[in-house]
Amino acid sequence: MNASVPRLVIAAPSSGSGKTTVATGLMAAFAARGLAVSPHKVGPDYIDPGYHALATGRVGRNLDAYLCGSELIGPLFLHGAQGCDIAVVEGVMGLYDGAAGEGELASTAHVAKLLRAPVVLVVDASSQSRSVAALVHGFASWDPEVRVGGVILNKVASDRHEELLREALEQAGVPVLGVLRRVPQVDTPSRHLGLVPVAERHAAAVEAVAAMGAQVSEGCDLDALAGLARSAGALSSAAWDAAEAVSSPAAGAAPVVAVAGGPAFTFSYAETTELLAAAGAEVVAFDPLRDEELPEGASGLVVGGGFPEVYASELSANEPLRKAVAELAGSGAPVAAECAGLLYLCRELDGLPMCGVLDAGARMTERLTLGYRDAVAVGDSVLAAAGTRMRGHEFHRTVVEPGSGTEPAWGVRGPRPRVEGFVQRGVHASYLHTHWASEPGVARRFVERCRTS
Repeated sequence: MNASVPRLVIAAPSSGSGKTTVATGLMAAFAARGLAVSPHKVGPDYIDPGYHALATGRVGRNLDAYLCGSELIGPLFLHGAQGCDIAVVEGVMGLYDGAAGEGELASTAHVAKLLRAPVVLVVDASSQSRSVAALVHGFASWDPEVRVGGVILNKVASDRHEELLREALEQAGVPVLGVLRRVPQVDTPSRHLGLVPVAERHAAAVEAVAAMGAQVSEGCDLDALAGLARSAGALSSAAWDAAEAVSSPAAGAAPVVAVAGGPAFTFSYAETTELLAAAGAEVVAFDPLRDEELPEGASGLVVGGGFPEVYASELSANEPLRKAVAELAGSGAPVAAECAGLLYLCRELDGLPMCGVLDAGARMTERLTLGYRDAVAVGDSVLAAAGTRMRGHEFHRTVVEPGSGTEPAWGVRGPRPRVEGFVQRGVHASYLHTHWASEPGVARRFVERCRTS
């Protein structure tokens, strides 16, 4: 199948150049023109896609070649872009920065090549003039398979500054497709793990996205950008399909799988719930900050990532729900918890009572734990058979003591091999964020266990 969805990859020489502002603003600007815009994010980031969703009215989706494998990038992209007029893909870090020690793997450049998509380079021009030409020339010529089709200059100080930058870039042979001045109201607040998620500041986030869209509409040549998007090459692959990935959903009545959401648990990939539904589950969302009961008839529970440390007091105060979670886990029902979910299942978090499913304590630290992980299932669990390999990502400033149970969830491979996480009865709890599209059998296995537990 040949698919030709017009698309752009928004990249930068480094983090902090303005990729999120430009990508989100461009999504909003195209949407304001009446286009159906498909939003995507390179890498494992959960927060930026929330802003993308506000800009487009569609689910923000991740494209991570480390977590999912290179072969799934095209199919996952086409799955998200079905029915859309144009797609905008926000990159990660610098254009050529990928998984540590893995060359170009999972870099923005790698994903751009897999998507056969032109790249727009966002350059922070705040402290340079003629040097911008050398910078852009270097990025545009480093890898001949990466097509840098244009530049958007960010943080330009004045008309004279813009004139100097344009003169310099004429020599680089890369067109200037936009010039953005400093606009404070476009900034979005950050804290210990990046931007504050949309779910925690919805009204302010809506205003910020609108401001980004207005800034990009005013400062960028949208017609030229759309034309560049149409120059993307066709993809010779079929769109990913959750039902095909699951292949053989278990027979029988649909078990109810409760999935935690709300401001405290915003980290999840859309494909997770799509796979659960395709495997035969009835997926019901709930908010542990507000709901005092699990969804009626819940026979399984998924608690993904987020910021329980920010909401520890509120989570602890919701004692009826904490007891309901403990009772469900105690019954042997399948429970899958990642990172924030792991903390929620602990005995306590920063001294405040949590669900007490795991005999472990969690606390905030100053140390950031960040990076991709290559993991193997140590034993059988509700998610995976022993020996199953999955790739994951860690991103937290907390520590759980002890770090693993009598039956660990994963063995982490690499220079410093270790075990981590907990498997007890139907519970699988770990710091690792995983993308279930890479191993759809975990969804099928989880739903089957929900039926039989």
